[in-house]
Amino acid sequence: MDLPAPFTLLQITPALDTGGVERTTLDIAEAVVKAGGRAFVASRGGRLEDELKALGGELVRLPMESKNPLVQMGAARALADLIRTEHVDLVHVRSRAPAFAGIWAARQTHRPVVTTYHGVYNAKTPLKRWYNGVMTRGDITIANSDFTRAHILKTYPKLDPASVVSIPRGVDLRKFDPAVVEPGRVAELKARFGAAEGRTLFLLAGRLTRWKGQELAIEAFGMAKMGGAPPISLALAGDDQGRTDYVEGLKGRIALAGLDDAVRLVGHCTDMPAAYLACDVALNASIDPEAFGRTAVEPQAMGRPVVAADHGGTAETVEAGRTGWLFTPGSATTLAVALTDAALASPQTREAMGQAGQARVRALYSLEVMARSTLEVYARLCSRSHA
Repeated sequence: MDLPAPFTLLQITPALDTGGVERTTLDIAEAVVKAGGRAFVASRGGRLEDELKALGGELVRLPMESKNPLVQMGAARALADLIRTEHVDLVHVRSRAPAFAGIWAARQTHRPVVTTYHGVYNAKTPLKRWYNGVMTRGDITIANSDFTRAHILKTYPKLDPASVVSIPRGVDLRKFDPAVVEPGRVAELKARFGAAEGRTLFLLAGRLTRWKGQELAIEAFGMAKMGGAPPISLALAGDDQGRTDYVEGLKGRIALAGLDDAVRLVGHCTDMPAAYLACDVALNASIDPEAFGRTAVEPQAMGRPVVAADHGGTAETVEAGRTGWLFTPGSATTLAVALTDAALASPQTREAMGQAGQARVRALYSLEVMARSTLEVYARLCSRSHA
């Protein structure tokens, strides 16, 4: 099913700074432009707006990040005017704060509207559940994993299951491709991470915050070392975002466990393709389930096996025994076992697992697959609206 010609898309997101929501917004804008359409993004803008322009997209600067009802009312009227003036065919809303304005504008102009659930939102009160539920009030809701889709349908049981589709986030295989990474980039990060001959290097990438599992990983490394595991080391890569107390606590745990020679806090890393090539095994130790978990998928694209918690999106993206090892979420004991098993695996076994993971990512989690599936949703809704 093809998009109508001409086709104009309006995506709505609070900002265009770094992040999975923003990255996917640009990926879909690029796919629409390549298909011969126009791609508008309503947002306050940010660091990625120049890249959006380079891809052929068009920024409409509006205060979509505001939660002030009066500001959003003004934005809603501006969106409706934009839809009419630019002959927008479909509206795609990617965040809760601007969803009320975006959906109102789409309904006022009789345009189909898609929403994307980019994460599993907490809803401890009926009011919060109602607020989160705005992301289910489009014609189609896209979930970024089967786990997220199941969560939506469980939280909102009156929804028609056919209106909620799972489209996993895509990995840019032009960037996450071992063939395009210069050896010098890898060597530089190996030195920074403390890679050493005869020692299996694990990499846990993610902002430094408790739910990403750095504390759990340190505890498990200490247990693995005490249990007689082969020589292993761990690089914790991520931005502390001002959480200095947490970072000091991690340093204390490392020292207390006698792991100063094995565990390094290496700071924020911007070159993740090279970072994954620099390690032997990637680690995703999140305490809470990840809606998708790109730090379990991107290393597989680079041919690296993964140790991951057996919940959320990572339970879908990592195949135990084939592309990596899964452990009981929050359990340092089972994580220590998985770390030991990964360290004991032969280089040939880890290479085979990496190749299997790479093939699986290319088949299921590429940008091309994500973009094609999303444009198919657009085409289906547009054909329905013109029927």
